[in-house]
Amino acid sequence: MPAPAYDRAKIRQALQILNIDQLVLCIHDASFPGLDDEDLGRGSPYSHGGRAFVRFAHELGFDTMALGPQGQTTRINPSPYDGSVFSRNLLSLAPGPLASASQNLISSAHLQRLLQAAPVSQGGAARNRVDHAYASNSAQGLLDGAFATYQHGGAAFDDMRARFGLYLSQTLRPGSWLERDAVFQVLSSQHGTDDWRLWPLLDQQLYSMRPAPNDSARRRLQTLLATSAPAIERYAWGQFLLQTQHDDLRREVAQLRMRLYGDLQVGYAHQDLWAYGHLFLERYRLGAPPSRTNPEGQAWGYPVLDPALYGDPLHPGPSLGLMQGRVAKLFAEFDGLRIDHPHGLVCPWVYRTDDVDGLRAVQNGARLFASPALPDHPELAALSIVTADQINLSAPRHADDWVQNLSVQQRQRYAVVLDAILAAAESQHGRDGVLCEVLSTWPEPLRAVMKERGLGRFCVTQKTDPHVERDLYRSEHLAAQDWIMVGNHDTPPLRLVVSQWQETPHLEARAQHLATRLIPQLQDRPAFVAKVVRDPRQLCNALFAELFASKARHVSIFFADLLGLTEVYNRPGVQDERNWTLRVPHDYAKTYPANAHHGEALDLRRALALALAAQNPTPDALNLAQRLEEEAGDLP
Repeated sequence: MPAPAYDRAKIRQALQILNIDQLVLCIHDASFPGLDDEDLGRGSPYSHGGRAFVRFAHELGFDTMALGPQGQTTRINPSPYDGSVFSRNLLSLAPGPLASASQNLISSAHLQRLLQAAPVSQGGAARNRVDHAYASNSAQGLLDGAFATYQHGGAAFDDMRARFGLYLSQTLRPGSWLERDAVFQVLSSQHGTDDWRLWPLLDQQLYSMRPAPNDSARRRLQTLLATSAPAIERYAWGQFLLQTQHDDLRREVAQLRMRLYGDLQVGYAHQDLWAYGHLFLERYRLGAPPSRTNPEGQAWGYPVLDPALYGDPLHPGPSLGLMQGRVAKLFAEFDGLRIDHPHGLVCPWVYRTDDVDGLRAVQNGARLFASPALPDHPELAALSIVTADQINLSAPRHADDWVQNLSVQQRQRYAVVLDAILAAAESQHGRDGVLCEVLSTWPEPLRAVMKERGLGRFCVTQKTDPHVERDLYRSEHLAAQDWIMVGNHDTPPLRLVVSQWQETPHLEARAQHLATRLIPQLQDRPAFVAKVVRDPRQLCNALFAELFASKARHVSIFFADLLGLTEVYNRPGVQDERNWTLRVPHDYAKTYPANAHHGEALDLRRALALALAAQNPTPDALNLAQRLEEEAGDLP
């Protein structure tokens, strides 16, 4: 925990003075730390160690925890953004609560056998990385043990049986997501692979037959449901346990007066394409066009909802209904929602599936609703919302200004999917609970739709180009509804970035820009620039202070930046076995206070003190800044 001098009340007071509505800590499930008696090679927010980290964040002053997508991933692809859109990842099932006296679903001997074989039992650096292979095996072992105990536990589990029965009656309905995902697991086991493209044709199309399942498909499904009932119940049992652990976490977060945010990923898992394939376009996939962040573009391979099946928010068709089902489940389980790549909902960049070279295909792709007359994409003309005279032919087709001069009716058509999400938000938590991950590109249709609805964008300040006045990543261009951060899960950690700036011209330019943002008096800026150029720790602190000194009222910090880590969590667009494996160091509670004191990790007191002096030079603000600085102490 933080040093005794750390005063959360002062942090909250400083945030209030600076008009910061939310201070968010972002972390994905797998990255949570675990305690020695429960760590099976992967983190979980539901573990005892995960909950301790939530309390740690609360004591530091954070008021929101934002998780990544929680869907089921595969052994060969651990990316949470490729996980299932409904089923939770079994790897997040925490053994600690299962072995507790209140549940007693896992015996201590069973858990000890799993722990002794876990890679983390060897200690060292292995404890700070996810071992997906072992975590997958141990998760199945946990589920098997808990299910066997439940089945043979007698009257001691009558209350749990009643709750599980209620869960089944509400969730395992004909055609429901739980039925489809359970049947997918049954067929994967029967055919020895989860690549459904290798299954017999009838099983490939069991739910997604166009235009509708025939009699053979219906008979096949009924046979599976009858003969595989125990396996389906086991699968549902796992989802029930995960839901129970999630509900417990959410109650604890609420008791801390914090909020818990989820993540609506733009993609769908391979199993989702099997389950809902008839709702997607057959000849196109979703990707990212060339951009400042990824100059070559990215061929994501995600399916694209068929616009012909949208309907409208009041009378949803089946494809819009699928999105509404996803969002309704998320808003029932979280207090807010991050929309991953909202471009994919409003103005998707799509590419053809008949080109075997995915990178070439995505580079020659097009906007789904803004391609009225492209010779290489004639099929998209019927879907275009804009006309040819609204296209800026002097710009690349992926450019932000490719579309111009939208009418009110056109903006409404572009916003159909986003409006369905906002309607669900307003019925549950209010529109403030929706944030949109808009980074380096902001196409005009998306910009117009978001501004009309008062939605803010993201600003990743480590990407700021101090030489370009209108750069989107410059903090002075933000509005109150925007979200600001030094980095996220797709960027290198700040300490690594700053080390790479050393001895380069960029360092001086960033220092000069920070001086204009943080030092009101012109005569004081040269000394500030010299200080941050000389000491990377001072530069890091200034970059954190900048987050609190803009007009944006939402500050987001990724766990690696909070803790001052230098290892990369994810290298986007790159196949790297270390992607998605970085965890909170197991000894963070001991090392963080010293690291923060030495400037090797974020000390909110120093950052807020600098921001207060820059933005609110009132006597009360300056007094608070001085007290925060005194508590943090000088950098050694």
